[in-house]
Amino acid sequence: MAADDVSAIHRLVSACERELYGRVQTDPGAVAAVLARPGLVPELDTLLIHDRTGQPAARAWVDRRSEVDVHPRHRGRGLGALLLDWAEARARQAGSGQIVQTVPDDDAKAVALLRSRGYEPMVTEWLLEFAMPDEPAAPEPPAGITVRPFRPGDEHTAHQLIEDAFDEWQQRRNTYQEWAQHTVERPTFAPAMSVLAFDDGQLVGATIALDLPEAGEGWIEQVAVRRDHRGQGIARLLLLHSFRAFHRHGRRTCILGTHSETGALTLYLHVGMQVRHSSTVYRKGLG
Repeated sequence: MAADDVSAIHRLVSACERELYGRVQTDPGAVAAVLARPGLVPELDTLLIHDRTGQPAARAWVDRRSEVDVHPRHRGRGLGALLLDWAEARARQAGSGQIVQTVPDDDAKAVALLRSRGYEPMVTEWLLEFAMPDEPAAPEPPAGITVRPFRPGDEHTAHQLIEDAFDEWQQRRNTYQEWAQHTVERPTFAPAMSVLAFDDGQLVGATIALDLPEAGEGWIEQVAVRRDHRGQGIARLLLLHSFRAFHRHGRRTCILGTHSETGALTLYLHVGMQVRHSSTVYRKGLG
């Protein structure tokens, strides 16, 4: 794959999502961010298979973890197993001791393939949605806390806050550039719907939001609260301010993803979100 393959890969991923979920959840910026992962060499770590008409039929990438997608028109022909073989071989060649794949729980055939190859479940992921037929009410901030939308110049402070907050569960810190490629540098980044919380001028919480026009939904990419300010309702406050901003922008649904290692599912359910679907992260030792 290469940078000019982004549009074709997005069409492939979109077809897979429509088949499985009935809607598209991935924007081209997410595809581009994967190809720009630090350490990923597109010529070695990605593979794109075309059909006889030149359209993408399947793709895979591997870099600490891996993704495999096969176009619905080309399933049942062994392409998934072929790409899984390639991903494992490439991971071994790169010196990885394991490989990780995330598969939707509703994709029974993909789950069966991974389990038959020795993959074991590791983490559960959930995609949650917040329906907004009416404008959500946002609570008043706790004493001493102020909130405002994201502004130019907030990027590095927000990155520092989020990486510090995520240190509890993520395996490694993301550099600013890697974080920015997935957030503030994405074409779909929505600063007006991204909300920051301050205590005496110090940033203590943030939501980073994306606007997904193809899906017609808002996406909360990240939610973080500084450790010493948790338990005050700041995360709920930030989410509801973001939801309200999206509603005023014409969106009637907001979505976000979380996983079992963050411990945040209860918070999102308490805010009023519902699970749309779940996925499982599978791991295989390569020996």
